[in-house]
Amino acid sequence: MTETRPPFPPFTRESATQKVRGAEDGWNSCDPERVALAYTPGSYWRNRSEFVRGRSEIVAFLRRKWTKELDYHLIKELWAFTENRIAVRFAYEWHDDSENWFRSYGNENWEFAANGLMEKRFACINDLPIRESERKFHWDRSRPRPVDHPGLSELWL
Repeated sequence: MTETRPPFPPFTRESATQKVRGAEDGWNSCDPERVALAYTPGSYWRNRSEFVRGRSEIVAFLRRKWTKELDYHLIKELWAFTENRIAVRFAYEWHDDSENWFRSYGNENWEFAANGLMEKRFACINDLPIRESERKFHWDRSRPRPVDHPGLSELWL
């Protein structure tokens, strides 16, 4: 049985936005196995200075990430799209095991296979130390970001 993950390319503004929100919801689950299913079995990533290939490496990478980045809250926003590519900007807030808070900002470039699974992901990310009182992402982590929670543009991020 062939895996699929709608919406499929070629993307429209609506379907690209839907793809971005689906990725946000998946990543906010902090479930490496769930997230890995959105990528082709041979998917290729560059995340900061780390290179990852395939779902097993994606799962291992995400387990390490979410062991370090606690109380992870992510917002993604569509930046641009073409037929099978999407550019995203994002920010996420998290703290380490010493309660030091950060807001991480970045951009991602995604390329999709015809079946809607992501084949390539290139991410550039910078971390900014923040005080806990400066956090802007507040919602129940057991659920996706509420529809009425401001996005990156509304938060001026």
